Amino acid sequence: MMSETAPSTQVVRRINARAMLQAMRGAGVLTGTELMAGTGLSRATVISICDELVRLGWLRELENQRDAGDYVKGRPARRFVFDDRAASVLGIDIGAHKITAIVADMAGTPLSQVTLPFRADNIAADERADVLDRLAAQALADAGITADSVLAVAVGVAAPVGRDGNVLTVQEFWRSFDVRAIVSERHGWHVLLENDANLAALAERWIGVARGIDNLAVMLAGDRLGSGVLESGRLLHGQLGGFGELGYLEHLDGVGDTHGIAHHVAEWAREALDDGEDTALRALCGGDPSALSAEMVFSAAADGDATAVGILDRVARRMARVIGALSTMVNPEAVVIAGAVAESAGVLLPGIERELPRYTHTPPRVLASSLGEGVVSLGAVRHALDYVEENALDVYPASLRAGSSERA
Repeated sequence: MMSETAPSTQVVRRINARAMLQAMRGAGVLTGTELMAGTGLSRATVISICDELVRLGWLRELENQRDAGDYVKGRPARRFVFDDRAASVLGIDIGAHKITAIVADMAGTPLSQVTLPFRADNIAADERADVLDRLAAQALADAGITADSVLAVAVGVAAPVGRDGNVLTVQEFWRSFDVRAIVSERHGWHVLLENDANLAALAERWIGVARGIDNLAVMLAGDRLGSGVLESGRLLHGQLGGFGELGYLEHLDGVGDTHGIAHHVAEWAREALDDGEDTALRALCGGDPSALSAEMVFSAAADGDATAVGILDRVARRMARVIGALSTMVNPEAVVIAGAVAESAGVLLPGIERELPRYTHTPPRVLASSLGEGVVSLGAVRHALDYVEENALDVYPASLRAGSSERA
């Protein structure tokens, strides 16, 4: 019985510690009584966990002061506050053309954000590692913190990731670029690898337009389509980590591939110019169809250009089929269009919502993300914070690690 009781007690203690940190993060100063009300835990458990979190450096206990004219019978209430700056986390988004890193404190407040160009197919694995090093070093310097304050690093990649944290693809790029090993070996940090769309879903539910929505799908929809799905607030991975992969779209009538909004908007605009259509797009690109961008098409549509408006209507109908198929399978309350194209995607929403009932009996709300191109790195921050929160009794600020080891 002893071998079963001890682990069970440790599991319960970790669960309680996480509940305490969730209640205290961003809540300011709280008393033991307030924590009891917020967590449902007993006073003895609250005080015991608070004492341990103070020892580990997560909480600070404040001195109680009373005004001279006031008299309150009994012992003054103990007051605690979460130390947002006790440690930090790092969220990284490895894209096709750039890498973005965000350093955040333990409340999730960004302390710095750095983006560097990154042409993954043009540089060797060692050079990719050097880019990661420069990115991390600059982000930490801009945040004014040291490397030993980082408790976890989460990295988003444009590939399916298994439950073991390894990329599920045979592409040579990922075989030669083991992100987890590179970052961990060079810096000693705990590294979490996750699919970029999954991280975008975490970001949207945390601080985005879908804040607090438990049944949610988030679709990265720039150059390619990828989705992350939350069910009852839990990120879904499937057996091997491929949940939310959209390869089936290649076989869906009216869709045919996994290219995203930006890709098709620009492609169809070039086709219009090649067909000789009378459109303002020709002047916007200087007569060079290869110079056309999705931004130009959205701008022309806003000015009433008929060709551009027609292209956006076509994209909206295509996205309705995509979202309808996904919604039929996972039945989310909302679908968020995110990524580089999100800022412009709002004009597509009426057309998508008008078409959706044709493709699903349970049409969700469709929203455009407000988090911009940083959505994946912000989701990586949330993922890293979740890891630290779940392991708060084992992973704690550098300033107390040595002392805690000695006391243990």
